[in-house]
Amino acid sequence: MSGEFAFALAAALLLVAAAAAVIVVRTRRVVATPTERAVHATLHTASLAARALRKGLDADSAAAAIPYLRDLTGTEGVALYDGDAHLLAHEPPADPMWTPTLLTRCQRAAQVSIAGQRRVLAGGEEPAVVAQPLLPDDSSVDGVLVIVTDTTPGPGMLGAVGEVARYATSQLELAELDASRARLDRAEVLALRAQISPHFVYNALNTIASFVRTDPDRARELILDFADFTRYSFRAAGPYTLLADELRNIDRYVTLERARFGAALDVKLQVAPEVLNVVVPFLALQPLVENAVRHGLAGRAGGMITVIARDEGADCVITVEDDGVGMDPEVLQSAHADALGTDPNGDQTAHVGLTNVDHRLRAAFGNDYGLVVETSLGAGTKVIMRVPKFRPGVHV
Repeated sequence: MSGEFAFALAAALLLVAAAAAVIVVRTRRVVATPTERAVHATLHTASLAARALRKGLDADSAAAAIPYLRDLTGTEGVALYDGDAHLLAHEPPADPMWTPTLLTRCQRAAQVSIAGQRRVLAGGEEPAVVAQPLLPDDSSVDGVLVIVTDTTPGPGMLGAVGEVARYATSQLELAELDASRARLDRAEVLALRAQISPHFVYNALNTIASFVRTDPDRARELILDFADFTRYSFRAAGPYTLLADELRNIDRYVTLERARFGAALDVKLQVAPEVLNVVVPFLALQPLVENAVRHGLAGRAGGMITVIARDEGADCVITVEDDGVGMDPEVLQSAHADALGTDPNGDQTAHVGLTNVDHRLRAAFGNDYGLVVETSLGAGTKVIMRVPKFRPGVHV
């Protein structure tokens, strides 16, 4: 390598390194501007306040959220009151500025603001007080945000306080939505429990009674299965359970039905071991299998039911299929499909729980995870349930 070529190569490498250094420096300047740092800090503070407020408004959540609300308003002090103008927390908590006189003024402003209007008390020799109601749309006041400032509240400050109050209100609305969803989940489970066929209970007990004299050991086993089935179905637990527990309860149900139908009922179960710990809505499978037994065998000498749970990448796919009489697709598509059919006992609860299970699947996992039903009259019915193997917030 000649001296001139080596010199030229070294110079070129220095130029490339310098250009790279310039690019790096410029890139760092672009992603770390003061404006972006301020936006990031504000969003982070807001997210910390939201974490507390999403639990609803009480003394604990107010104490957790109020430091961040004070940072967002940029004022000397902040207090939170509930919907009855009772003080929940103030920040800073032990600051000497919270004199009895100041607390009385804040209380008075909060009481006036409960009516739904902002209240401003001029300072004079005392700090100024601004009370902003936490007012959801078309609802009563959830609480009051009160700020204390040593400066005269101008339009900019009042606007900022109003925006912080609206943000806090939106988080409280989401908290109420979460609570409402939880109440709905519990109500749907209760409704599903109420739909457990009284004919199944009556027939199961009659079947057990028939074995008491002829086969006492079998009767004892069936009593234990029936007790375990009802204990699981009416347990006081959350809205979710493991697929393994659902399948175990299905086995109890099938054992009781086989004791009644004998060889006429053939049930096959195929489960991939890797999906046993998948979380599913509580009582999601039992209505599907009960529907297959009751309507798959309607008016027939016998029938087969196949339950398959398989691993499909990020999802678990569960199918319940019978070779029975099938359903009318138009009836199935009706919003009232659960109440339009008639079972062999004359009970108007055809397709028991399908709509209930579909609603709970969509609520838990999104609209991509509702039930899919393949059926036609005389061609049997196949119900497909797909659930994700993991979903944040969904756990036993």
